[in-house]
Amino acid sequence: MENQQINSQQVLPNATGVLVLGILSIVFCFCYGVIGIVLGIIAIVLANKANKLYLENPTNYSESSYKNMKAGKVCAIIGLCLSSLYLIVVIIYISIVGAALTALPWAEMMNQY
Repeated sequence: MENQQINSQQVLPNATGVLVLGILSIVFCFCYGVIGIVLGIIAIVLANKANKLYLENPTNYSESSYKNMKAGKVCAIIGLCLSSLYLIVVIIYISIVGAALTALPWAEMMNQY
């Protein structure tokens, strides 16, 4: 009887997609943070929808797909945090370099040549 119940369980929709997007959000967090943020947000939204489906009727879905979805959500949160931090670092770096370049005496440097 238990064997029939395991075979009749479905894979949670988007569980694999959430896992892939969560891993990719970590991988692409160093692309100025933008790609990682987008992938992380998409993965979290899909994970929340899949979690709601699972909680409505947990007997319909396999536990392994639920665990994949949870792992993907954790990866997406980590990727989102890393991407956000990297984006903040890039913005601070650009503002410091921009401020340093505007403080240079460009007019005097042009007159020397």
